[in-house]
Amino acid sequence: MIIRLSKIFMVMAIAFFASLVAFGNITDYGSNFAFVHHVFLMDTIFPDATIKYRAIETEWLHHVGYIGIITLETLTAIICWIAGFKLLAARNESAKVFNKSKNLAVAGLTLGFLTWQVAFMSVGGEWFGMWMSKQWNGVPDAFRFFVTIILVLIYLVQPERDEE
Repeated sequence: MIIRLSKIFMVMAIAFFASLVAFGNITDYGSNFAFVHHVFLMDTIFPDATIKYRAIETEWLHHVGYIGIITLETLTAIICWIAGFKLLAARNESAKVFNKSKNLAVAGLTLGFLTWQVAFMSVGGEWFGMWMSKQWNGVPDAFRFFVTIILVLIYLVQPERDEE
């Protein structure tokens, strides 16, 4: 039972984290929008970088990108919360039933992984050269987030077995 509870509460911990991130981005839109704005503008990357042609100067597209990020974070939170409670409800069921109840959690954790790995590491970090910015570099934080999520996902998918 302790392993099942451990998995359940880890999924809920990711739900809590994603909730806090989404809440912060929604309630402090302006401060956090500045981050996305500068990443899209590429105005703080190395002065001699030859990738500046990738910059997006159209501000409404910055808002679209930021709202997209907030949406992904919010969906991650919602899916992981629902999945955590679904797992909690199945905690006393057979291994087969509990294993099947993991599907939504797998989906939520995968979405969270993709949010921070694709949106921040790949698009922000590599395409927009965010790693070159001293002020607007979110790569280390994104890495920490998606590695935490992938570790929970790997732990979660380890199959349960009924005790004999």
